[in-house]
Amino acid sequence: MAGVVLGALVASGCAAMPDSGGITKVELSQGSADKNLQARVFPVAPAKGAKPRELLTGFLDAVTADEGYETARKYLTEHAAATWNPDAGILVLSATQIAPDQVVTDKDTEYSETVSGQLVATVDEKRSYLLVSGQNNKVLDFTFTREDGEWRIAKLPAGVIMNETNFRNSFRQVERFFYTAPDPSVPGSGSGGQDVLVADPIYLRRRTDPLTAAANALVAGPSHWLAPVVRTAFPSGTTVDKVAIDDSRIAHVQLGGTDLGDAAACRRMATQLYYTFADQGKGQVDRLELKGQGGSCTASRSDDQAVGPGALAGRVPPQQYYQRADNGALMVAEEGRSGDPVPGVLGKPHANGVPQLGTVAVSRDGSQAAALSDDGHQLYSVPLAAGTVAMPEPVLSSPVKGAKDDGLASPTWDGRGDLWVVDRDPQAPRVVMVRGGRTYTVPVSDLRGQPVQGVQAVKVSSDGARIALVVKSPGVTGSSLMFGLVEHDGTPGAPTVRITNARPGALSLTDVTSVSWTEADQLLVLGKEADRPQQLYYISTDGSQSTDSQLQTGNGLPSSPQSISAAESRGYLLAQPWPVLAVAGGTVYRLVNNQWREAQLVDKARSYFYVG
Repeated sequence: MAGVVLGALVASGCAAMPDSGGITKVELSQGSADKNLQARVFPVAPAKGAKPRELLTGFLDAVTADEGYETARKYLTEHAAATWNPDAGILVLSATQIAPDQVVTDKDTEYSETVSGQLVATVDEKRSYLLVSGQNNKVLDFTFTREDGEWRIAKLPAGVIMNETNFRNSFRQVERFFYTAPDPSVPGSGSGGQDVLVADPIYLRRRTDPLTAAANALVAGPSHWLAPVVRTAFPSGTTVDKVAIDDSRIAHVQLGGTDLGDAAACRRMATQLYYTFADQGKGQVDRLELKGQGGSCTASRSDDQAVGPGALAGRVPPQQYYQRADNGALMVAEEGRSGDPVPGVLGKPHANGVPQLGTVAVSRDGSQAAALSDDGHQLYSVPLAAGTVAMPEPVLSSPVKGAKDDGLASPTWDGRGDLWVVDRDPQAPRVVMVRGGRTYTVPVSDLRGQPVQGVQAVKVSSDGARIALVVKSPGVTGSSLMFGLVEHDGTPGAPTVRITNARPGALSLTDVTSVSWTEADQLLVLGKEADRPQQLYYISTDGSQSTDSQLQTGNGLPSSPQSISAAESRGYLLAQPWPVLAVAGGTVYRLVNNQWREAQLVDKARSYFYVG
């Protein structure tokens, strides 16, 4: 009978299958994607005399196998096996349903079956995941014919079909890294500190030579979505000839199709590969050695720190800040004590010539703070320096003030020193970038190039290439999450900027309260699903929700926090990840070992946050 056999090994941290012993058939639940359960899928070839329906079921099982698609091709006619391209993409369905069985007689020479289901997402030829919104029922046709007396599949859709459970069990999300594209509006962009790595998420099979697969995906270039804002060091035609890792945790990569004689170009390629492998190995790769025609080079975390992912967020633990609830003074937070006021005017109580302030955000280098007036009417950019004794003139004013859901909101800094804010003026809503004291209105468009209306808040990544948007659509209760690209153009004297290709994230969330970047391609979101309490979610920029990391608002945290904050970093490269922060009822909480603990601060806080 057609099907697959699964060998399961359950052991914490164990990633290899035993090479001897019996094989046990097990049933995998949706949660089997957990890193502590490593299940190997072994396909079974079609049985002699199998009917079309058995073949179809067996084929759908065989494409989930870890050994590739050789067994799956045995379910196809000779011509179909030669022309079918499983790498054309994946259709992820909520569930796969085969049409009711029909009678097949010995006289039949052709037969048709359909597979249907709600389309959840697609994975394209570059292994990039894209959520599909709305009710999208797919009906996919399979045609069977007899070949040498046996039924085989003669016509089938391009790519692979999987239900959501099998997809999550068979594939895992990893990151590949590309350099930010040059910004013509910044002098020297692309040749210095502005050139950093940006994460591009892809899905690879969990147990089929993941390092080689990741290297091949990297040299193939970025996803279609991210391509407008990044570039790669790998020339077209580059091939990955060999990948190996030794006992000293050194990865060895042999490239073909490109000349490594240029030492600088070689190092740039090696750096992209190193961080891509480091994401795969989670600390198991300490160094990478790259070899090829004309030369060789190495890369490690200690090299080229100016370009590593999250480099613009800072390579030292980012400072934490909070606003005192009693007088509004901005404080530098310290563990176990109330901390000290920041230097300059923002460290003073608002009664001493400082206006009542609302949201505050500190630049990633700690030199500047953005502060909104309490009524959301004005935006200030204030140096955090002892010589600043008075509030400067506002850099931006909104016509609206005093309304809870109108006016200016969510100031946020990228690593380049640009300040972003949303003006929720009902008559002229807009996203604004502030650079050098000048303001620039930023148009926002979606994947179809249509304007995005109702932006309520933004949070820009440290690399400045991507931005999270909280959007409230007309006539819809609650708010949703979108991810967009930040495209810069123009000249230093006349810069232009726009947000493009905004796409939905976490479609199950019906209301989003607060967002914060964490790691290079992940957002921590405080939100809720329909008819469920408010929760915390890790959401990737491809819109998918992490199933490996679950956060609860319980375990010591009140059910309705007002805000959350996280540090953008590569957590697996750190001995101690920076904690997630939350504020509820003026009390600050830190997430330590998946438990919320009240921070021991002397003063109640209006807000508590990291830089950015």
